[in-house]
Amino acid sequence: MRLALAQPSNVPYGLAARITPRAYLRMPPSANGKLPQQLSQTGAFIDTPKQIVSRGLIPYDVIVPFWSDGAHKSRWVAVPRGQIRFSPTAEWSFPDGTVFVKTFSLPVDERHPEITRRLETRLLVRDSAGGVYGVIYKWRADGSDADLLTGSFTEHIPIRTASGGIRMQTWYYPSRKDCLSCHTGRAGGVLGVKTRQMNRDFRYPSGVTDNELRAWNHIGLFIPGFSDSEPSVFPKLAATDDTSRSLEDRARSYLDANCAQCHRPGGTAASFDTRYDIPLNQQELVDGPVLYDLGIDHPRVISPHDIWRSLALMRMDTVGEIKMPPLARETIDERGVALMRNWILSMPGRSVVAPPVIAPTGGTYAGLVEVTVQEAEPGAEIHYTLDGSVPGRSDPRYEGPVKLTGPTVFRARAFKDGLTRSITVQDVFIVGK
Repeated sequence: MRLALAQPSNVPYGLAARITPRAYLRMPPSANGKLPQQLSQTGAFIDTPKQIVSRGLIPYDVIVPFWSDGAHKSRWVAVPRGQIRFSPTAEWSFPDGTVFVKTFSLPVDERHPEITRRLETRLLVRDSAGGVYGVIYKWRADGSDADLLTGSFTEHIPIRTASGGIRMQTWYYPSRKDCLSCHTGRAGGVLGVKTRQMNRDFRYPSGVTDNELRAWNHIGLFIPGFSDSEPSVFPKLAATDDTSRSLEDRARSYLDANCAQCHRPGGTAASFDTRYDIPLNQQELVDGPVLYDLGIDHPRVISPHDIWRSLALMRMDTVGEIKMPPLARETIDERGVALMRNWILSMPGRSVVAPPVIAPTGGTYAGLVEVTVQEAEPGAEIHYTLDGSVPGRSDPRYEGPVKLTGPTVFRARAFKDGLTRSITVQDVFIVGK
C-alpha cells in the first residue's frame, strides 16, 4: 500500500490540516431516519443565510459541471473519520457518513450576471448501508433558511433580459426519488468527485491555489496516497472552453460529466458508453447503433459529419419529450450543443444536405393551405409526398407552393449529387371541417 509522501514544510498546500467532522453531520444514517426540516438543522452551516460552512467541510469544484439550466453551484464535502479509497480512473469509495453539500444559485439579470437568486441546497449522504440518499432544501424568498421538500416542485423564475424585459425560466426541484435516478449504485452513488474531474487547481479560502487532488492527499484523505508529482500523469477532463485541448477531448469530457452516470454497462437500455476513460473506439458512440430511430433514416448515436442523424445531439438540443438528460433540465445548454455540433462536423465524412423547411407548420386549418418548402443548400432539389410515404427522387419535385384542401401528411426531403441526402421532414395538416 502506497502512503502519501512527506513533503517539505515550505510547500504551500491548499489545505493545511484535516479537520474531521461528525459523521452524517446531523443527518440520519439512512433515508428512513428523521430528516431535519430546515437546512440550518443539518449541521452543514454555522451561518446558514451567509453560507458559512461548519468546521471540517471542504470546498471543491469540478472541471466539467453537469448542466443545471445555467445555475451557479457552490460545493462542499464533509468526510468523517476514515479515508476515501482512491483510484486514478475508477469511482472513489467514501466512508459511511460522508455528506456532500451543493447550493444552486441562478443568475436573474442578463445585464448583470453576478446578480443571482439562491434556489436550493442539496445534500447527498453516504448511508450506513454503503449506498446514498439525497435531500433537497428550497430556499425561502428572504434567504433566511431553506425548507425540506417532500417531493418534486416546479417554479417559474423571473429573469430580467438584456433589453430590460422579463422572461420566465422554469426551475425543477427534484424529488428524493429523482436523486437516485442519477446517483445510482453502478455509478458509485457519488458523481463528479473523482480523479478526472478534480485534477485541477482550486483557490482555497486560505488564499492558496493548489491542485485539488494534491491538497486532499496532503491532509491524508486518500488511501492509497500518492506523490505530489503524480497528478500530472492522472487523467483529466477537458473544460468546454479549453481550446488547448482537442474538440474530441472536450466533447467526450462533456458527455462523461452529463451522461456517463447512466450511459455505461448495466445502465440504461442504450448500448453506448460515455465514460471518458473508455477508449473512443470501444464506446459504441461514433457510428453507434440506436434503439429508437425517432423517425430518422440511418440514425446513429453520433453520425460522423452528419448533425441531423446524430441522435445524441438531437436529444441535447431540445426540451421536448426526447430531451437528454431527462430530469432536472428545462433549458438547452447552448455551449454544450455547439461543442457537440462542432465535434461532429469535424469528423471525416460526406457533406450532408440540410433538411428543408416547411411553412406554415402543421396544424388545423379551416380552408385551403398553401405549403411552401425552402432549402438552404444551393442547387439542391426537393421531392415531396402527400400520403405519408418517404420521398424519393421519383416523387414529385417541389417547384412552388402546394395547395392542400384536405387532411395531409406532407413529407419532404432534399437531394444533391455528391452529398448525402437530407433527413425527411414532415408536418401534418388537418384542412377543412
